[in-house]
Amino acid sequence: MSLESRYDFVLLFDVKDGNPNGDPDAGNLPRVDAETGQGLVTDVSLKRKVRNYVGLVKEEQPPYEIYVKEKAILNQQHERAYEAIGAGDLLQGRGRKRIGGDKVDEARQWMCRNFFDVRTFGAVMSTGVNCGQVRGPVQLTFARSIDPIFTQEHSITRMAVATEAEAEKQEGDNRTMGRKHTVPYGLYRAHGFISAPLSGQTGFSDEDLQLFWEALANMFEHDRSAARGEMATRGLYVFKHAGTLGNAHAHDLFERIRVERKEGVAVPRGFGDYEITVDDADLPQGVTLERRLG
Repeated sequence: MSLESRYDFVLLFDVKDGNPNGDPDAGNLPRVDAETGQGLVTDVSLKRKVRNYVGLVKEEQPPYEIYVKEKAILNQQHERAYEAIGAGDLLQGRGRKRIGGDKVDEARQWMCRNFFDVRTFGAVMSTGVNCGQVRGPVQLTFARSIDPIFTQEHSITRMAVATEAEAEKQEGDNRTMGRKHTVPYGLYRAHGFISAPLSGQTGFSDEDLQLFWEALANMFEHDRSAARGEMATRGLYVFKHAGTLGNAHAHDLFERIRVERKEGVAVPRGFGDYEITVDDADLPQGVTLERRLG
């Protein structure tokens, strides 16, 4: 059953001595707003962590398979859809070019039923074997750090060697030098939106919604690596609307969650250096606020 309410939410997470989202166009340096110095984390990065968590918890079993994942061959997933709806004959002798015809809608519906991330975030599935396009009910903004971030560069060495030729070099000459970039500390804020009408089109259910909240709260717990340092979800503030179309503007609700440095803190180095103020008085009629974290 589709959702009966619209949701808008604020997500807070932080990083300590790590790189939350490297920029491949800048030598994998942490992403940054060049004008303000604030750190950025893309919506794609956050969705990747949600996908990884759901795939781990649900063991990639229908209806919780993950469509967009490492080394996935998307057209093979599309072919599964046509086989499942009894239209496998369309896959034969057509050169794999724009296969679909009048079965595209059925194939799209199967993809939504089978893949959690398709019915959640949407997908463009019109490559080759055509399963159409899906506009997902859940959308996220880029995350932006509350304060400007400072990127530290560290030199690192590898003592082991890869080849015999390297091993024959004189002692001290066979070390491979590298660079590692970290943010000493950054608190990031992202906004999200969940559309009830679009949930009806993809089949995104209340059960899916609860799993999504769980993923946001725990996604960093199973995404540890030396490069990412210590990352954690610090706050999840959910505004629930009484109606499917909403009862207030999202930007007005987001302004009720204020994050500010504590007085006397010049250089934040931990979550305790910030103060979170939540204005939940006189909420617009039909809007409730649920603090899932924070």
